[in-house]
Amino acid sequence: MTPLDSTTAAGSTTRPAGSPSARSAEDLDVAALKTAIMGRWARERQASRDLIEDPALHQDPTLTYHDQRERVFGQLKLLVENGLVHRAYPAAVGGEDNPGGNIAGFEELVAADPSLQIKAGVQWGLFGAAVHQLGTEEHHRRWLPGIMSLEIPGCFAMTEIGHGSDVASIATTATYDPETQEFEIHTPLKSAWKDYIGNAAVHGRAAVVFAQLITGGVNHGVHALYVPIRDERRELLPGVQGEDDGHKGGLNGIDNGRLAFDHVRVPRENLLNRYGDVAPDGTYSSPIESPGRRFFTMLGTLVQGRVSLDGAATNAAKMALTIAVRYAYQRRQFTGGGDREQVLMDYQLHRRRLLPLLAQTYAGTFAHHELLETFHSVFTGEDSPEDRVELETLAAALKPISTWHALRTLQQCREACGGSGFLTKNRFTALYQDLDVYATFEGDNHVLLQLVAKRLLGDYSKEFAGLNVGSITKYVTSRAEDLALNRTGLRRVAQSIQDSGDSRRAVNALKEADSQRELLQDRVHTLIGAAAQELRRARKLPEEEAAAVFNSQQVRLIEAGRAHGELLQWEALTRAVEGQEGQNAVVLTWLRDLFGMTLIEKNMGWYMSHGFVSTRRARTLEPYINRLMERLEPYSLDLVDAFGFKQAHLRAEIATGIEGIRQEDAIDYRERLRASAGAPVDEKAVRARRRR
Repeated sequence: MTPLDSTTAAGSTTRPAGSPSARSAEDLDVAALKTAIMGRWARERQASRDLIEDPALHQDPTLTYHDQRERVFGQLKLLVENGLVHRAYPAAVGGEDNPGGNIAGFEELVAADPSLQIKAGVQWGLFGAAVHQLGTEEHHRRWLPGIMSLEIPGCFAMTEIGHGSDVASIATTATYDPETQEFEIHTPLKSAWKDYIGNAAVHGRAAVVFAQLITGGVNHGVHALYVPIRDERRELLPGVQGEDDGHKGGLNGIDNGRLAFDHVRVPRENLLNRYGDVAPDGTYSSPIESPGRRFFTMLGTLVQGRVSLDGAATNAAKMALTIAVRYAYQRRQFTGGGDREQVLMDYQLHRRRLLPLLAQTYAGTFAHHELLETFHSVFTGEDSPEDRVELETLAAALKPISTWHALRTLQQCREACGGSGFLTKNRFTALYQDLDVYATFEGDNHVLLQLVAKRLLGDYSKEFAGLNVGSITKYVTSRAEDLALNRTGLRRVAQSIQDSGDSRRAVNALKEADSQRELLQDRVHTLIGAAAQELRRARKLPEEEAAAVFNSQQVRLIEAGRAHGELLQWEALTRAVEGQEGQNAVVLTWLRDLFGMTLIEKNMGWYMSHGFVSTRRARTLEPYINRLMERLEPYSLDLVDAFGFKQAHLRAEIATGIEGIRQEDAIDYRERLRASAGAPVDEKAVRARRRR
């Protein structure tokens, strides 16, 4: 036997003969499935995957963090040389005006080294994107060519020590001086230092600095300015202060640091003025009159960080599952009554550990495709404020779900591979360390879900807009009847009567797509509706008391945001089923059902306490989930092969087939030993002969 090539062609990993896992199953069309998984921008994804087969782009965990930083900075130059960084930028400066393709290719870099992906994101997805999206054509001509070529390495200096996610409250100021026609950038106190800034410790030569714009004694809120910070020798410029964040828990190829400004002056033209400008005499103007809407519009142009993290985290989950599932068909443990030990995937618990994660990874993949389509549409078309709100809400809902899912998947896959999973060479531990921070940057996950819930609350209140008294009364009455039905348990009683004497009827009620959708939607609507009812009384309260009322509903709102994100993933996978044919559609339907039912199972206590599911139906869920996993198990290798990763991307020894060789050697040894004349006699056999 030889190790597997792991090129992910259909059937690249074979099920060991003689085990339950080897039972026959109708073939999947893996090529068609891979096409769906790669999505609209498959060409850009494949270009990145082809490039990162080069070992020069791979992570080297043996290096010091100082050496890792220099290695990753050198890797950025390879991305430039191979034309991977220009897709998102305007054609006028050598770009392709292809924001969707840019994100699709960029998020694939996580397979090479998450530090490379994030450092590239800092340079071209944050620093470059800020100049692109917040600046004018003059700014594009002046700075984008140097940003694209890496002649100008840069920073995105938004976050302050004292105001992490609360960007509107940052303390750095940019005060206009009409006599010199300059802005004076100043850090007034220690908590206003810009912190956790990629490229700030070593490589950055310029920064897009977010500051409170003050002119004529009036604060016009947060705006962005282009500020040089270092010379060509990497020395900080006068007035610019910096500190190194040092070694981190992961992503040590990125030189995170702190920046502060002591009355640093930049020309008036360095204001990125697409949404707010200052005339030479200090007069402020903006195409957006409302300061609040102007602020959120500016931040909304930078949503691509959350979009790309959603995709990169989903890719990391795909890699982890590919490694773990392949290993599960090679590693043998204990006998099942025959001569051979069973492979791990023969065990129900092992399937339970991996297959629900596989189902959610598929759901996350297709949800990300839809998010990416929305992103591309907004940034290439005549978008409206409503389109941008939809994009921001989608990104805020999906990024937390996918980043938490990636961490859970990496940990579960690591444990499923035992001690082998803990070895650095098998990737799980390094990927987990690097992705850990994904849950808290580009928006802390809980803060993002709270944002989603606030948007859902807004939609909830709009249901009453424009309705007459009769319509409102009818709505409230029907809602009251529905709530009464749930609270009194009548819904559960009705379900029990319907299902009486027939467990199949109870199962069928939960396995239907409409039933799953209804339950997932019910959870979102009920959580938001309950919060809205509680918050209604805050309208007439003093600000401090109103804040306390809102705080009393925070956990419920965040749960509603999470439930909404999960519903988005479920719906995306349901739509993906419709795009497949034959056995592919059947298997994806099973995956969708497994995902939906595990979501319902996870919250079964809530569903039962709110009267949405009867005890009888609840009892049918676990057995049916187990049957689904039995159906899916024969396809699990094909399902991970469809992700399309080669061994050059995975770089995990246990995914090469080497464990299968070891197991076959052990089996051959035992068989030769038993056949030999000198084989020792088992103690049990000796005792049995004595008893006779």
